[in-house]
Amino acid sequence: MHTNKKILIALGGNALSRSGEKGTIEEQLLHVKETCEYCVDLINEGYDLVITHGNGPQVGNILLKNEFSADKIPPMPLDVCGAQTQGMIGYLIQQQLYNQLKKHKINKPVVTICSQVLVDQHDIAFKKPTKPIGPFYTEKRAEELRKEKGWYIIEQAGKGFRRVVPSPTPIEIIESSVIKKFVDEQVIVIACGGGGIPVINNQHGYLEGVEAVIDKDRTAAILAEKIGADILLILTDVEHVAINFNTPKQLNLSKITVEEGQNYLKNGEFGIGSMGPKVEAACHFIMSGGKKAIITSLEMCKDALHGKSGTLIIK
Repeated sequence: MHTNKKILIALGGNALSRSGEKGTIEEQLLHVKETCEYCVDLINEGYDLVITHGNGPQVGNILLKNEFSADKIPPMPLDVCGAQTQGMIGYLIQQQLYNQLKKHKINKPVVTICSQVLVDQHDIAFKKPTKPIGPFYTEKRAEELRKEKGWYIIEQAGKGFRRVVPSPTPIEIIESSVIKKFVDEQVIVIACGGGGIPVINNQHGYLEGVEAVIDKDRTAAILAEKIGADILLILTDVEHVAINFNTPKQLNLSKITVEEGQNYLKNGEFGIGSMGPKVEAACHFIMSGGKKAIITSLEMCKDALHGKSGTLIIK
């Protein structure tokens, strides 16, 4: 009987691109290759992997292309742009993982699943958009877009004006049963990229895409639960979760309980757009029956699984 532990790996944006880079295909391939080397290390340790990933820089670039070519090519809505990034990033990870598995003489299939995630059309997030995306605009252009498209646009100090979109809570992964079937057959699955393509049930009970962005870590927690993962491994650009972050009193946390994590969240210890959703997702996974969740950097993921690094979240 097959007894490998299942790990859901939630890759951060730095798995594909780093700040200050142009985001060329050569740069992205280099980072994906390195990421996949770490993934194969975990497979060699006896783990079965499911992978999800962010898409911030990539979807930003697609939206920028939309803006530049709007007078020649009809711009695509945000859900379609998200689907495009799932295909593109999924392809890059799938290919590089295939190559690394071949190099290590491991015979495991890899597949990317275009994943839709159900949200509630009455979610309060649709009335209070908070997630900044896409390019920065001048005040004049921002006003035009407000009138033309009905967009919510905010000013970000010193940078210009930027569109904000809803970030609703994920409810259900439409393709979760298919993903689980593949995982149970030891296929490495790449799914729910960018938090998944946001869809609602419309008035006729059919799926319909919406202009929103779902937090990828929140979706990762649901995916981990649905596939029966033993471990949720959230990878970011820091080795530990910390309180008093970036101050002289910074304290790295090696282990916290769900209760401690929730108290830190209530006290505003973690950034709303950075560490907050990661700790929230880790706590959700444990409360849903998961055994353990770990938050760490890509480079330290193996050490973290051996208890030598990272932040462990337990019941």
